[in-house]
Amino acid sequence: MRAPIFVDTNVFVYARDASERARQPRAAAWIEHLWRSRTGRTSVQVLSEYYVTVTRKLVPGLAESDAWDDVKALLSWRPCVVDATLLARGRELTLRHRLAWWDGLVVAAAEAQGCALLLSEDFQDGATYANVTIRSPFTLEVNEADARYAPVPAQASRHPPRGRPKRPR
Repeated sequence: MRAPIFVDTNVFVYARDASERARQPRAAAWIEHLWRSRTGRTSVQVLSEYYVTVTRKLVPGLAESDAWDDVKALLSWRPCVVDATLLARGRELTLRHRLAWWDGLVVAAAEAQGCALLLSEDFQDGATYANVTIRSPFTLEVNEADARYAPVPAQASRHPPRGRPKRPR
């Protein structure tokens, strides 16, 4: 079983930015891999940031209809919604690790989706927050992710179950 991998805004943007000749193919390769393996995850926050960035900040910008088509396609990745629980967890992570507010929400969303790996260029490569390891998609090879960041199976408890013992029937 492969662990889900969370993708931050900058990876999606680099995949669309033709001016990034070195980064565009790597970002596109990661996204292609995640589509094929069905392990890509993201959040509504990331999709919102992506839409604004590619339509308003890229030169030349992406047409709004093309950006919206990308967002609609990525909805199949089951993006994490920003709700009260995510906001509270994001705040905890922001305070504990001194992260920027938006970065704390990204880590919280990755954690909520069970991702062991978060692809981003906005954090320190190799840093770990809340059991989520941050890796730059430009230093980590696509084939390394499956081996290094596989899900860890939950260990059986060594303690007896709580409550009354079940009666034999």
